[in-house]
Amino acid sequence: MCEKSKIVTQWLRKVFGQQPVPEFEVNTRTVEILYELAESSAMRCREVELLIEDHKQKTEEYCSDGAHLQEVLLQGVGLQSGGLSRPTVDLLSVLEGTAEVLKLRDTSLGSYMPAINKLTNDVLEAEKTDRKLQRELSAVRKKMTASVVIRKKHQDDLMKITHVQQVEAATAEERLLNMDFMKNKSRDLTCRNKIAQEKLDSRQMEDSFTHQAILQLSEKIASLKEETLPLKKKLEPYSDLSPSPALARVKIEEAKRELAALDAQLEQKVDFMNTLSIKL
Repeated sequence: MCEKSKIVTQWLRKVFGQQPVPEFEVNTRTVEILYELAESSAMRCREVELLIEDHKQKTEEYCSDGAHLQEVLLQGVGLQSGGLSRPTVDLLSVLEGTAEVLKLRDTSLGSYMPAINKLTNDVLEAEKTDRKLQRELSAVRKKMTASVVIRKKHQDDLMKITHVQQVEAATAEERLLNMDFMKNKSRDLTCRNKIAQEKLDSRQMEDSFTHQAILQLSEKIASLKEETLPLKKKLEPYSDLSPSPALARVKIEEAKRELAALDAQLEQKVDFMNTLSIKL
């Protein structure tokens, strides 16, 4: 346990370097976990070092093979490595890079021409594809513009419908309130009518004093007035005459008394109606 704790401490110092090691609870479990991490880290470091050494060795081998192949190539064409000028080396590098890009087997003209033709055909095909894509993109943009216009129109229609629904909802709510008010008013009037009817019943009011009876009486009075109009018109020519014989005078007096009685009865009924209306 003490040996593992020492290895963990050394590994943490190596990992954090100049920074202080964070404090942690030291117990058997944490030490075991950190010890496993330290071993795993050491193993990975050894693997990386071996991989680096392998890459260095392969780099040296590739450099040696490249130098050997370069020497063989120069000897094959009758040249020496130090006898090439800088422009020649640059041209050979460009030629080599072009051959690698075109994936040629060699740098002969017979290999370059088919590769260039193929590359030209690829460029033309790419331009053709690009023009096709541009047309498709233009059509998609037109459809998108039309879709945006339709969407905007639908949004405007939705806003209008929403506004109409809000107005209709407010109107319906107002109507419901008015309906509730009218129902309450109707119940109140019904209750008041019932109370008034009970009061009238308690006062033992005759049927002749009801509203319907008063209306009928008013109609009868109006009919009597119409009936008395011809009598008044008949008496008008005799109003300015000198005293007539006794019989005529008696008839006139009787007609006057009847007319006065009707007027008195009419005034009595009208006064009674006014008084009853005030009481109600």
